[in-house]
Amino acid sequence: MQAPTTGRRSIWTAAATLCVLAGALTLGVALDKQSDPPPSPAPAGNLPAQAPSMIATGKGMPPSPPTTVQIPDVDLNVPLVPVRISGSGQLPLPKDRERASWLASSVTPGERGSAILAGHVDSADGPAAFYNLSAAKPGMQVSVARRDGTTARFTIDAVAVYPKDKFPDALVYGPTPGPSLRLITCTGWDPDEREYRDNVVVYATPHTKHSPKQ
Repeated sequence: MQAPTTGRRSIWTAAATLCVLAGALTLGVALDKQSDPPPSPAPAGNLPAQAPSMIATGKGMPPSPPTTVQIPDVDLNVPLVPVRISGSGQLPLPKDRERASWLASSVTPGERGSAILAGHVDSADGPAAFYNLSAAKPGMQVSVARRDGTTARFTIDAVAVYPKDKFPDALVYGPTPGPSLRLITCTGWDPDEREYRDNVVVYATPHTKHSPKQ
């Protein structure tokens, strides 16, 4: 299923694939590493409109690939690598479990439109890049360092949980009238099926103008 286009860009939904892969690896975490389960998300906040206006509310920042995402309140500090959706609709994720992906067919964080970041919650070696993402709450700050030396700064507006077979492509991936950020990982471990049932999506919008690195 193809998600709506943002300008000349388009993306394919891959959230379900993300959770199947992460869940398949989680059995190793539970048995071999005796890791605590990841935080349970608490859905809250105001979701964006289902059909956002295409009228620009702000030009946003110029394009620049992201390098790192931070949410200090949940101790999340993760390097990012660019990826593109495969021909089969799968979302590649870094082999290094401590890194997450920026979907390069989306805008860069800080540009007008929806920037997409995704990462595994865990792996056979233990917690992965977005292990703590489910602990995020509205009002928390997100910083995305960019290659040009600037930082895109966001405030979390909402946290939502969706069954992987009912993922709202248009809402998550669709165009927005200003810069926006979505961070995606898995939640809802099913021990019988040995996979995650759900996705957690963190929605954020800018709270200040960008600033250079110090």
